[in-house]
Amino acid sequence: MSSQNASIIVTEFIIGGFEKTNSSLLVGVVILIVYVVTVLANLVNIIFIIYEKNLHKPMYLLICNLAVVDILYTSSASPTVIGVLVAGVKTISYVPCLIQMFALHLAGTMEMFALAVMAFDRLLAISCPFHYHRYLTNARTLVLTYSLWIVASAFVAVFPATVSPLPHCYTVLKYTFCDYAAVIRTTCVDPEYYFNLVAIIYFFILVFTFSFICLSYFGIIFLVKLSSNIDRIKIGSTCLNHLIVVGCFYIPVFIVAFLTRLGVVLTLEARNGLLIGSIFGPSLVNPFVYCYRTKEIKCKISKIFKIFA
Repeated sequence: MSSQNASIIVTEFIIGGFEKTNSSLLVGVVILIVYVVTVLANLVNIIFIIYEKNLHKPMYLLICNLAVVDILYTSSASPTVIGVLVAGVKTISYVPCLIQMFALHLAGTMEMFALAVMAFDRLLAISCPFHYHRYLTNARTLVLTYSLWIVASAFVAVFPATVSPLPHCYTVLKYTFCDYAAVIRTTCVDPEYYFNLVAIIYFFILVFTFSFICLSYFGIIFLVKLSSNIDRIKIGSTCLNHLIVVGCFYIPVFIVAFLTRLGVVLTLEARNGLLIGSIFGPSLVNPFVYCYRTKEIKCKISKIFKIFA
């Protein structure tokens, strides 16, 4: 099909990823509840860290940044999914679709960057406990965070930049929202080149951040061997929060990536389920991990409950 005689002007896309979903209203309500809980839980973390001066430390600034990323991650896709399943709104305009695609992939990239920096923060805190606050100040943490947002935006700008000039032959999105794969499949061109281009970028970021996290923990493990039993317990408790968060994000990502590279053809329902789970899972788990396993935040929540009890 040539783009010269088959292309069309697209003003909106039709979301077709839920056509075979059973009990769509029930699924939509569940996703709505999860989305509301996720946003509220992350907002609680952000508000506590901003208004509690005792939490104005590099580690908590990084937790705050992660909460912002999680809100963006879920909010980039959830309204569309909920609109389709609950309200029956199955269309999205062209420009909002590209904005959603950019926000979705920006949040996914920033999630990896944020987890990598948090791993380095833990390594620095354990290896240089007496000089930690001199090396990693609040100002340096903020500059590093802003820099990562700029770098991530530059990487992700490739997504809409490669899609927007292409002619479109279809208006139905195969998947559940405007991710890159769904939008590129509506064009009139062979998608293989564009998939490979973005796969290289994404693979580079994925491998770089995961390798950085692994190297940080190799350093931590080396230091643990040199520590006393009491120090080992403290180090383990400090790192466990981050390891849980890392696992929740990277495990689904690697499952999807490896299955795709191995040529395993997933059903539409399975792919959509993995994609939605990889977005909602980490964003829902992260705030509760840091709320209930971080002493300062947990104590603050306990005091609030005691006041209203």
